[in-house]
Amino acid sequence: MLEFLPEPMREPTVLAIPFFLSMLAIEWFAAAKLEHDHDDEGGPAPGAYETRDARASVMMGVVSIGTSAFWKLLGLLAYTALFTYVAPWQLPMNQWYSWVIAFVAVDFIYYWVHRVSHRVRIVWATHQAHHSSEYFNFATALRQKWNISAAIVMWLPLPLLGVPPALVFFAYSLNLIYQFWIHTEHINKMWAPFEYVFNTPSHHRVHHGRDPEYLDRNYGGVFIIWDRMFGSFTPEIRRPRYGLTKPVDTYNIWRLETHEYVAIARDVRSTSSWRARLGYIFGPPGWTPKTTDPAPEPVTAGTESESVSPPS
Repeated sequence: MLEFLPEPMREPTVLAIPFFLSMLAIEWFAAAKLEHDHDDEGGPAPGAYETRDARASVMMGVVSIGTSAFWKLLGLLAYTALFTYVAPWQLPMNQWYSWVIAFVAVDFIYYWVHRVSHRVRIVWATHQAHHSSEYFNFATALRQKWNISAAIVMWLPLPLLGVPPALVFFAYSLNLIYQFWIHTEHINKMWAPFEYVFNTPSHHRVHHGRDPEYLDRNYGGVFIIWDRMFGSFTPEIRRPRYGLTKPVDTYNIWRLETHEYVAIARDVRSTSSWRARLGYIFGPPGWTPKTTDPAPEPVTAGTESESVSPPS
């Protein structure tokens, strides 16, 4: 059925595209009357769509299919070598427990990749585009990053420990498919035991919030239990305000994906100190060199970066 596609693209996320588009069309049609409505604070009404914003999200998702295939092809070569020649044992593909181990392990590593993406600026540059929409809907779920190199690197322990490369990519695809439905404001809090273990729309709305109390919380993919275990969980108390703390104010998908790289380069050029340069690259978003002035409040990831001399 998918023989015309490159091998790394023959995966569940591609098969799920008709489902994604169908759900997107239904939600978009249902929200059409809300497009120009606003909440009490002047933000988008709950469940609203903005045509240009949604179009940008869909286009970013389409491009990500091709860019992700490139990164996965590189990963496949490395994973196959590790699995074949280095792994001390190899989990059998035909056993159910291998699939369970792969699914849980990928989600566990996803949590840490996601957390690093919010705490290390150069990795945040790859991820911030997903947070750039001030709307929260199924279109936002498709606003995917084009550079998944951080995930490819952090999954290296899986084939090294005997997880078949095909299962790594299959589990990641299932992880992404699961996360599609949690990008909505049309589902409130669910059954308490489910909310305790799994990521839900309520939990993920918090993750996309730019409110101070919501920044850098709820990193989980499928399981929210990781956040509860590692101290990054916050429940939804009120409706979040979505997007970056410093909006990019554009629907140009190239700028949405690359503006943070440009900001990093600008900040690195602004100083001759190697310590400052490394801080601008590997420090958290918003990091600035220490000065003789009183130390500012700690800056959390999820913020747009700021240069030493304020100039997205």
